[in-house]
This record gives sequence, C-alpha cells and structure tokens, in this order.
Amino acid sequence: MMRTYFFQFLTLLLSGMLVAGAQYLAPLAHAETAVELKAKISSKTDEIKKIEAEIKKYQEDLDVIGAQKQTLKTSIAELNLTRKKLEADIRATQAKVESTNFTIAKLGSNIVDKEGKIDSRKRALIEALRVVYENDTRSLLEVALSEDSFSDFWNDAELLNQFGDEIYSNVVELKSIKAGLEQEEKRRQEEKRTLLGLKTELGDRNKIVVDNKNQKSRLLTQTNSQETTYKKILKEKIALKEAFEQELRDYESTLKFILDPSLIPPRGAKVFLPPLDKVLLTQKFGKSDATNGSGQRLYASGTHNGIDFRASLGTQVKAMKGGIVLGSGDTDLACPGASFGKWVLVDHENGLASIYAHLSLIKATAGDKVVTGQVIGYSGNTGYSTGPHLHVSVYASSGVKIETRPSKSCQGRSYTMPLAAINAYLDPLDYLVL
Repeated sequence: MMRTYFFQFLTLLLSGMLVAGAQYLAPLAHAETAVELKAKISSKTDEIKKIEAEIKKYQEDLDVIGAQKQTLKTSIAELNLTRKKLEADIRATQAKVESTNFTIAKLGSNIVDKEGKIDSRKRALIEALRVVYENDTRSLLEVALSEDSFSDFWNDAELLNQFGDEIYSNVVELKSIKAGLEQEEKRRQEEKRTLLGLKTELGDRNKIVVDNKNQKSRLLTQTNSQETTYKKILKEKIALKEAFEQELRDYESTLKFILDPSLIPPRGAKVFLPPLDKVLLTQKFGKSDATNGSGQRLYASGTHNGIDFRASLGTQVKAMKGGIVLGSGDTDLACPGASFGKWVLVDHENGLASIYAHLSLIKATAGDKVVTGQVIGYSGNTGYSTGPHLHVSVYASSGVKIETRPSKSCQGRSYTMPLAAINAYLDPLDYLVL
C-alpha cells in the first residue's frame, strides 16, 4: 500500500513539474534553425565590430578638430563629422537590435526543444508508472494463488525494481531539463529587456541627429557663411557667458548656508560610480590652470564649480547613484550659450545631489526615481561649451535648490536652474570612483 501511495504521489509531482514547465512555452515559429540563427548572430557581431571601428575613426578626427582654433570652417567640419558619427552610432544600434532579435529567437528555439524533451519524458514516465502501479496493486496472496510460479513472481519483482530505477533516472533528467528551461526563459526575458532599451536608444539617437542638422542650419543662417560674422557671434557669446557667470556668482555669494559634515558622506567615501562608460577627465574642480593649444585659459573666471569629462555628442549619461530627480531644464531657453544648457539634477538621498549639464537630450524629469547607472540623458554641446563634453557638479543637497530668477545679462529674461551657496559646492572627485 505504501508503494501505491508513493507512485500516486510521484505521478502528481511529475504532473506539477510538467505544468510548471509549460508556462514557459509560448508559440514560437520554427522558420529558422538554431544553427541558422547562430550564423546570423555571428554575422551581426562582425558587422557591429566594423561599425565600431568606423565610429572610433570619426572620434579621432573629432578630437583633432576639437584641438584646433574655433572658426566657422572648423565648426562646420565638426558638425559634419559629428553627424557621420551619430549616423554610424544609429547603424551600430540597429545591428544590435537585429542581433538581439536573433538571440531571442534562438533562445525560443532552445525552449521549444527542451519542451519537446519534457513531453517525451512525460509519456515514458506515465507509461512506466502505469505498469508499476498495475503490478503493485496485485497482493502477495493473489500472486501465490495464480497460475504463475513463484519464479515468475520474482522475475516480476525484479522487473518492478528496474522500472523503479528507470523512473528515478527519468525524474532526475526531467528536473535537469526543467532547470535548463527556466534558465533559458530567464535569459530570454533579459534579452527582451535589452531589446527594449536598444529600441529606446535608437529613437533617442535619431532625435539627436535631427538636432545636429538643425544646429548646422542655424549656424549657417546666423553667420551667412561668413567667417567675420562667426567671429562676431563668438565674441558676443563669450561676453554673455562671462556676464552671466558674474551674475550667478554675485547672487550665490549672498546665499547663507552652514555645511554640516555629519549630514554628508565623508571625503573619500567614493559613493558615486562614473556617469560615462568610458571616462576621461578633462577639467577638475576649483581654480583652473588648464590651457588650450594657443596657451589661452579655457575658463575666463579661473574657477570651476564641477568637473568635466570628454564625451562626444550623443554619449549616454548615467546616474552616478540612485535617487530622486529634483528637476531638469534648459538654460538656453532664456540665455542661449551662457550656462548649463540642458541639465538634470538628482538628489541621492545621502546628503548629496549631482547635476549633469550640457546635454543634447534629457531622459529624466522632476519626480522620477532613478537607479545607479540608469540613462538620464545624452551628452552634448548646449549652454556655454567650446565642444561636446559632460559637466558634473556635486552639492550638499540641503544647500541647493532650483530657482527661477530674472536675468540682467540675458535681455531681461528669466532663467531656471539649480543655485547654491558657494560652500555647498563639493569636489566630485572626493566621492567618485575612477
């Protein structure tokens, strides 16, 4: 009787395992074999490598132009090269989308194969259990009174043991197949999330290309393709930037703030991860002694309230730590070319806040909850910037707030941006892992 209960229980257990496994099986087309899909994935991988080599060359050319004197000719050349690089970025992203689709299809094919194995095992186990169960229901007395000899009985008993071993072996293999099925499904869901991210990135990059083309058109229109006009506009832009900076310094120097060190992480705590996948620091916090190729200072004020990273137009910018987005905006709407341009401010809920500036595209708005490494924008050349890069400032969060103020230097317009007392600005390198 005990064995009967055991086999009934085992049957129910196997049924549960098979039902649980069936949840992973979605209808999947078998238009392409796993071998064909693998070949397509390999082909796309090679294509991506070639495009990335092309992107690298464009970036090298952009670095050369960026080091040259700023003229209308170099600005147009930089915009043209940037467009080509952005279009290559789009082709690379599209290839990644296609490769990911092939990977998802291949994983789906693997899942169908595993389900076929499970179904085959199911039929074999059910048949084995039926035979064992039928033999097990015969009592010892029935066997003794039957026409069968005791010799036949012991042969049957041995056969039952063999069936038991076969069932155990099949159960072990079935569990292994089911575990593999769960792992394949987990990978497929991860690839689907990757695909969603790539499709979003593709849309973002198309927007940045359109903006790049518009920027070139505006530049040609404003300058009438004349170098002298360009120089005049550049001079006016620098004057506006310096006047706006002075205006901000005058206001921020009046703000009262007492920094309580106990409310922020200690210096050297390294609580932030880099905001870019590839990091090259081009400007540190505080007084600037950087010079360009001609020996002129890069920052007229001689001070720097954050740090700068090299980042070509359209590079993904990521939150250095999770937190709540306090706000985002675009100072160019009020003072074109004078300040942060497009920016995002994040409160990290550990006493620190950070701003990401000169963006080409904003991907986070006030109230958003972001996690470490989440894309919150794309690097750009908005605001006052002599070339595409990422600016990052770090504040004691209790000492910074987003304000809207009328501007004296920007034709009486009002600007909206984060403002803080001078001593609320902190050195990002004290907290950043590099």
